Amino acid sequence: MLVNLHVKNMALIQEAEVEFGRGLNIMTGETGAGKSIVIGSVNIALGTGNFRDYVPEDADYALVELLFATDNPRVRGLLEAQDIPFEDGEVILTRRYRGGRSVSKVNGETVPVSFVRELAEELLDIHGQHEHQSLLYEKNHLKILDEFAGPLLQEKLRRCREQHHRFREAKRQLSQADSGEAERAKELDFLQFEVNEIESAALRPGEDEELESEYRRMANGQKIMELLSEAAGLTGAGGYSGAGDEISRAVRAFGAAAAYDESLGGMEQLLADIESLLNDFNRELSDYMEDFVFDGQKLQEVGDRLDLINRLKTKYGGSIEQILQEGQQKRERMELLADYDGYLEGLRASYEKSRKELWETADEITKIRKDCAGQLSGQIRDALTDLNFLDVRFEIEFRGLSEPGEDGRDEVCFLISTNPGLPLRPLSSVASGGELSRIMLALKAVMADKDAVETLIFDEIDTGISGRTAQKVSEKMAVIARNHQVLCITHLAQIASMADRHFIIEKKPAGDKTVTDIALLSEEESIEELARILGGARITKTVLENAREMKELAKSSKKY
Repeated sequence: MLVNLHVKNMALIQEAEVEFGRGLNIMTGETGAGKSIVIGSVNIALGTGNFRDYVPEDADYALVELLFATDNPRVRGLLEAQDIPFEDGEVILTRRYRGGRSVSKVNGETVPVSFVRELAEELLDIHGQHEHQSLLYEKNHLKILDEFAGPLLQEKLRRCREQHHRFREAKRQLSQADSGEAERAKELDFLQFEVNEIESAALRPGEDEELESEYRRMANGQKIMELLSEAAGLTGAGGYSGAGDEISRAVRAFGAAAAYDESLGGMEQLLADIESLLNDFNRELSDYMEDFVFDGQKLQEVGDRLDLINRLKTKYGGSIEQILQEGQQKRERMELLADYDGYLEGLRASYEKSRKELWETADEITKIRKDCAGQLSGQIRDALTDLNFLDVRFEIEFRGLSEPGEDGRDEVCFLISTNPGLPLRPLSSVASGGELSRIMLALKAVMADKDAVETLIFDEIDTGISGRTAQKVSEKMAVIARNHQVLCITHLAQIASMADRHFIIEKKPAGDKTVTDIALLSEEESIEELARILGGARITKTVLENAREMKELAKSSKKY
């Protein structure tokens, strides 16, 4: 649930911190007091709002921070995938604005806004006028029905998407293969040329590295010999006078000294070993220099071979192994094209099989949806009746597509009739703004047990309603709040009376400015706020008693 909201420099709010609780959290206040700033701030923290719409011109810094407590496994999975710490079930969403730029953080780690939006979908739902309007779009009706149908349908949908992918691929391959005999012959000739090109090269894995080493040695032969000659002169190889002669004289001198002092025997032996190693080195160096022959023709052959290998790498792959693998694949393709009738027969069989499987799964999905549509329609009708829709009828209409897609072959449309004698018609042509908000509330009430999101925010849920209807709406919100945390901004006393926690949003003078403040009300203060909503500017004793009675009735109704 949403535990805490912290806001700095958002429109009229200089700084505010709000501690929300379980159940129904109600926010009320005069028109223009700043209730929309609260929802706007939450939207900004969730990555769907813009700081520029709220940050005052004289402020170069703003902050919105939300603290959630959750045990949702999908939230844990998202955070672990990004290596973001998740301790004690806490998720802190922070967005800071400074110098015209904003930064988003989750539990202290900087993240892109796209990740914040993805995470927010698992933490909180905001239902305002825009969300009510989403009911007018038929594409959303199928999503609602599928969510109601639950895990059994989700497994069928997963299989349908896999089968649809296989069907499309089989269809593509068959269409491509059916392009005609001339194309087949052309492709076969080209494949034959490429296979011959690869096979005639007679490539051997590792050959390119060996050739590059050999080419480097031969191309730098003159430089190598110059350096080796210099080394030979210094060490005494090949008859040169050098270090070998000097060490030999040192060995003889050391031997004479050791005759007088036996303790020098060990050092004499070391020097003798050095002389022996140097003699061995000089012999190998002399042999290498005598055997070294620069062969210009061999250098040309090695260079040509490397050019061929590099050209094949550019054409078929970055290594000899990839070239050979490409050659094998092309040989297999040639074999398929050589037996083209058999190849086509196999593709057609694969196409028909994938099409049959897709249709079977789509039919299973349709059956599940139709069974669930009857249940959903009945529950929505009951919920709408509870919300003061008298003689309401609600049905879900199915229309079949000519071919199944990723989600089956169904289109659905919610139909409603709110008055006796009127025919069922799509929501988009019947419902008013107030009716849409109640229909959305009815849906949320029906879907409450299936919704994993713990926190729901309702904004403008009281649009176009009053009296008995408002009372029904308040009771339905209290029902939803039994299983979810609900935050609601309202202008109606009937809804506000149901609050488990009641907050007042009001403007206050602060020096030469006017600021918005958010405060938690005590029970007596909540009754006074209900009286203000009921009575307007003049709050009489009678109005205050009515407010107190309304609060007591709300408490009684929530016990059942």
